Amino acid sequence: MARYVRLERDGPYRIDPQEKPVFVCGCGLSQNMPFCDGSHKACAQEEPGKLDVYDASRRNVIEQRDDQ
Repeated sequence: MARYVRLERDGPYRIDPQEKPVFVCGCGLSQNMPFCDGSHKACAQEEPGKLDVYDASRRNVIEQRDDQ
């Protein structure tokens, strides 16, 4: 069953558990979940006040709606 999950961050969460930080995806576009792979750079093209709906690959915007 498909689920609609709204992710509002445009960057990762930084976690400092040891000497090297770990970055966890906050935008939902990473291909390496739960870790950040830099895919959040696509969020820079998103318009404020709009909701972008991505395809199953999380690479292409298939629909843009007004954010309600």
